[in-house]
Amino acid sequence: MSELETLPYALVPFMALIIDAVIGDPRSDWHPVVLIGKLISTWENKLYPKHHTDNMKLFLYGCGVVLLVLVSVGIVSTVILYIAAKAGIFCYFLLSAVLLYVSITPRALARDGMEIYNLLKKGNVETARARLYWIVGRDTDGLNESEISRGTIETVAENTTDGIISPLFYFLLLGPIGAIVYRAGNTMDSMIGYKNERYLFFGRAAARLDDVLNYIPARVTYLLFIIAAFILRLDWRNACVIGFRDANKHPSPNGGYAEATVAGAMHVQLGGYNYYNGKPEFRAYMGDSDQTLRAEHIKTTIWMMYLATIIFAFMESLILLFW
Repeated sequence: MSELETLPYALVPFMALIIDAVIGDPRSDWHPVVLIGKLISTWENKLYPKHHTDNMKLFLYGCGVVLLVLVSVGIVSTVILYIAAKAGIFCYFLLSAVLLYVSITPRALARDGMEIYNLLKKGNVETARARLYWIVGRDTDGLNESEISRGTIETVAENTTDGIISPLFYFLLLGPIGAIVYRAGNTMDSMIGYKNERYLFFGRAAARLDDVLNYIPARVTYLLFIIAAFILRLDWRNACVIGFRDANKHPSPNGGYAEATVAGAMHVQLGGYNYYNGKPEFRAYMGDSDQTLRAEHIKTTIWMMYLATIIFAFMESLILLFW
């Protein structure tokens, strides 16, 4: 690229963040991620065996879904970008920013977290429970302020990796196609990557792919949260120690690097008993319970998320500018 072209391309991450800040994540049937979800469902319906079959075949059919979805999204986004490039280099950059924008979710995370925070501050615990149920898989009936705060913090922290840092990371490596294909892989995990009777083998490839894709970004998020804790005058040293000590206690190979680091920065404890359809499931504790979890910790986590996002986008823009 020429110097004239390098500058706008380096600004694409910030352009995407600005679009997200202005528009957010509109709930529309035509949103690209919703369309990706429909594509996943289409391939699942076509390939999931109608009759009982052995586990290996289920796994192979699931691999077929993963391959077909990634190739489909990659081809469509490549064609769209090719057409945009033919219309002009700045049109290409604008579409690149749009593709990156639909791959990240900072405003949606902040919106969901702040809605629950505001409900708790008003003492509306019952509605806060219902709102939490929209963003977590666990049962929320009967949860108190501390447990509602825990669920919200865990969701915001973990999704900082999945919903922000990972798409930005793959944009840096592979451009806008990398970001949107990553989003397709992550969406597959959220739809078919479950350990239940239907998806234990069929969805295993999608789940393992998501683990691989988030491996490096999760550890980048760990570092970014430490820097964010320092800027916010939280205990960044404890964030470093607890993140390193407790990250591997998380059932996911990646989720703990965000959650444990946030817990350390705020001197709170995450993890514990969650209930799924009335059945208890224990998740190892991360962090030390020096403070009781409160609604204020939700807001602090959102500030850490935003700072981590801005720091990484700034670093990415510098790399793109001078690489």
